[in-house]
Amino acid sequence: MRIKTLTVTELSSYLKRILINDPILNNLSIKGEISNFKLHNSGHAYFSIKDSDSKLKCVMFHSDFKKLAFLPQNGMKVIVKGYISIYERNGEYQLYVSDLKEEGIGDLYLAFTKLKDKLGKEGYFDEENKKRIPFFPKKIGVITSPTGAAIRDVISVITRRNNYVDILVYPVLVQGDRASIQIAEGIRKLNSIDDIDLIILTRGGGAIEELWPFNEEIVAKSIFLSRKPVISAVGHETDFTISDFVADLRAPTPSAAGELAVPTIHEIKDTLEYMQNSLKTNLISQVRNYQSILNNYGENRMKKYLLFKIKKEQQTIDYLHTNMSRTLNKKTEILKEMLHALGDNLNSLSPLSTISRGYAILQNEKRDTTITDIEEVKLGDKVNVLLKNGLLKCNVENIEKGEGLFGR
Repeated sequence: MRIKTLTVTELSSYLKRILINDPILNNLSIKGEISNFKLHNSGHAYFSIKDSDSKLKCVMFHSDFKKLAFLPQNGMKVIVKGYISIYERNGEYQLYVSDLKEEGIGDLYLAFTKLKDKLGKEGYFDEENKKRIPFFPKKIGVITSPTGAAIRDVISVITRRNNYVDILVYPVLVQGDRASIQIAEGIRKLNSIDDIDLIILTRGGGAIEELWPFNEEIVAKSIFLSRKPVISAVGHETDFTISDFVADLRAPTPSAAGELAVPTIHEIKDTLEYMQNSLKTNLISQVRNYQSILNNYGENRMKKYLLFKIKKEQQTIDYLHTNMSRTLNKKTEILKEMLHALGDNLNSLSPLSTISRGYAILQNEKRDTTITDIEEVKLGDKVNVLLKNGLLKCNVENIEKGEGLFGR
């Protein structure tokens, strides 16, 4: 029997008829975990159902999707109903979903939320722990697969924006069991290179299991302990990983990481040119302003100004002189009063003051000793009697003991 040569379209149509007429494949009920969920603008939902070993592409048209009472999320465990058919354009078989019921949250999603909560409580996501991204890094280390689209996007964007920046690629696996260990080691290695200013951690999009190395605690700790600032650019804009939360900056895509990492050289040149012109304009304006001020100060005006300054200083000197004179006069009056008081005290203690009240001072003949006791004189001695207005020279003719003023 000779088999007709088929076109690709004819083969796809033949397979499609076989699948549709199969009683099992035409009415399936499958359980698994939602992965790579996307809701199109048309209202159709595209996602995958997976278990630990396999993955099946699914589509749910708008007419069926709008009947759901919940919004499907990545990581949900669900039971889907539908039929298997061929999408002829791509030659791929997929499950056309007519109904979807939530069974629970998938194991990977549970592990993600558990680690996220744990690291959040330990301060891994706190803003005060995040490092500043340098404005103009001279050398950037990129940790990613050397053959993926992500590294091409990062290099293309950075070199287009600023070709003065050096890029060092540290090649690692970005999915699989060994990927997280290699990524963490890459972060530690780049931290040991002194002239690395910034680290970009990146890969393209994928399902949650493909991005899982970036949800591992070993990678999160390496980012947190990094002395160099880290930009995380993992997956597409709607993909979020633990590394995005720990990193100093999250970029929605690898290309966006390149844009956030470096300023464009044209922007820098334009800014510098603007600042130069602004500075020049300001300096010219200042010089002209001062020239105008100087022109207003002619010779006569300068003389008047100087005379005014001199008179003002003279007035200040006069004020200071008057103030000093007033202060000196007050001090002089105080000293005079103190001197008079001292004089009065001295006068009250002076022997002359005592004599002026009717008393006399008795001295020996030579006037070098004052006689205060009757035992100091004998009959026939010559003594001097000092009064307030003169001196008496006397001879002792009689001595009477015990009858003086203090003897009675």
